[in-house]
Amino acid sequence: MYRWRVIVWVPGVVAYLVLSHWLTVHSAGRPWAIAAFLGPAWGIALVVAIKKRKRAAIVALLAAAAVVALVVARGGIGDVDRLYVLEHAGIHLALFASFALTLRPGRVSLIGQVATRVHRTVTPAVLAYTYRVTVAWALYFLAMALLSVSIYLGADWTAWSLLANVGTPMAIVTLFFGEHLLRYRLHPEFERVSLADAVRAYLRTKTPREVVRQ
Repeated sequence: MYRWRVIVWVPGVVAYLVLSHWLTVHSAGRPWAIAAFLGPAWGIALVVAIKKRKRAAIVALLAAAAVVALVVARGGIGDVDRLYVLEHAGIHLALFASFALTLRPGRVSLIGQVATRVHRTVTPAVLAYTYRVTVAWALYFLAMALLSVSIYLGADWTAWSLLANVGTPMAIVTLFFGEHLLRYRLHPEFERVSLADAVRAYLRTKTPREVVRQ
């Protein structure tokens, strides 16, 4: 069953990434292209906000979507390239902040909070490892935001589109699966959990509110 899901989903995802890149390069200002580029990120953020019951985030996302839709319907959005870059870099900066804020002394890191929801018991070794993983993800999100702006300012639009539409999802998947595999190679004593369990635990984690170490 799992193999069939992969066979069905992978080509679909690849086709979507290629289509997004093509639309961004050739039809960036069209309403349907804007919806195709911004819609998935906004949709995912909205689902996460609903799962976490973040009313302020839900209202902000819906208001932002309404404003963009209204502007597009009235005939334009100005320099749409800047909107795309702002959305891409802004999401990564927001993720950087949500991870980095949990690294303060006396707090449990964001990945550590996820681990406490997945495992029955959390050892000091697990907390230390999840702290390092949280640092790695925070640095990745910051680096991606800086890279996004740098490529936009210093390279052509096609290069930025490749980064945003193809490079970003590939980097996230590589880091996510790479860490999952490396974890049990470095720490075979850790209790094994599925990727699905980790995602569900993240959605139940009350960020940015942190859990204080006992």
